[in-house]
Amino acid sequence: MSLLRIFKQFTRSIATVLGLMCLMVDLSGAQALEKPGDKVVLTLSGQINRVNEGKTAAFSLLMLSRLPQHTVFTKSPWYPAGAEFTGPLLRDVLRAVGGQGKTITAYALNDYKTEIPLEDALKYDVILARLMNGQAMAVRDKGPLFVVYPFDAVAELRTQVYYNRSAWQVNRLHIH
Repeated sequence: MSLLRIFKQFTRSIATVLGLMCLMVDLSGAQALEKPGDKVVLTLSGQINRVNEGKTAAFSLLMLSRLPQHTVFTKSPWYPAGAEFTGPLLRDVLRAVGGQGKTITAYALNDYKTEIPLEDALKYDVILARLMNGQAMAVRDKGPLFVVYPFDAVAELRTQVYYNRSAWQVNRLHIH
């Protein structure tokens, strides 16, 4: 066997071992979640594997902006002409904390709460919007976070059931 061939096999073996180690760390929940360096805007609790504040996972807007970002333009009862919303997918936020369960209870600053089936986050590109039309959302403009379904992309979402799940001023998610 040539030295080059041995080196390539060795490199593949090391890459495989490292990949498996990363997967094991991810599945065990041992991977650390960074601490928020600025104001906490979202707290997750319940059936989560990664925490950074006691038994909860706290996120700042900066932390949320570091997750993969997605943008959707959609019309809704609140924005009949449509608006562009940007933020991480809800499923990416759940993945970041190792969230497992069947239901997400979203709580808003004004004490509104709604139940979102975890299946919605997996089936649809539900965004936890932090920007509207490219701008951070103030509390008076449904911010700082707004659960936005892709209403224009999926006709079955244009019902009161899904509109009720689109909570704004979200500050807590509980997975159960």
